[in-house]
Amino acid sequence: MDTTNRTIRLQLVEDHDLTRFGLRMLLSAQPDFQVVAEGRTAEEGLEPLGHFEVDVVLMDINLPGMDGIQAAQEVRRVRPDAQVVMFTASNRRDQLFAALASGAVAYCLKSAPPEVMFQAIRSAASGAVFFDPESARHLLHTVQGSAPLAPLTERDMAILRLVADGQANKDIAATLGISVGLVKKHIGEILEKLQATDRTQAAIKAFRAGLI
Repeated sequence: MDTTNRTIRLQLVEDHDLTRFGLRMLLSAQPDFQVVAEGRTAEEGLEPLGHFEVDVVLMDINLPGMDGIQAAQEVRRVRPDAQVVMFTASNRRDQLFAALASGAVAYCLKSAPPEVMFQAIRSAASGAVFFDPESARHLLHTVQGSAPLAPLTERDMAILRLVADGQANKDIAATLGISVGLVKKHIGEILEKLQATDRTQAAIKAFRAGLI
């Protein structure tokens, strides 16, 4: 998505009223941002997606009721053209990986400077992946020191790209015109080749290695 000279339409999903109010004021002061919807919970955030044109959803992870991880998956289902930026105080590595697996394309800590948050939003709106510096270090620590990766076939690469896009096995099977069982077989082989313990780690390793 080309965001040059274009207003980025934002939705805020944050349960703390003062934080949400501060975010709204901060973001609205940017000439290329427009806050078009807000929600205190994931459920409140999902409801207006059918009524508003939203480019980026700025989502807290730790929400009452449905958490941000589940909500990000629903955002991708309800409005696949909207990108999700996880905005959270949590620096837990497992939540970072879960956020990526849910389909979020950016992860930004609340302790980061506002400029980093702005960059995360603009990157997400353009379709790019973004991590604030501290989160990026977590990713690097996860994959550094690994042995060289085994070569991947063209089919492996196609499946891996769809995995990185957050698609489930049945969706990958439908996209590539193969059976779910064959998708599972290929993913198992991909995990072995990349020496990864799960789909998310495989996507991260492939991304860092420049494979996707």
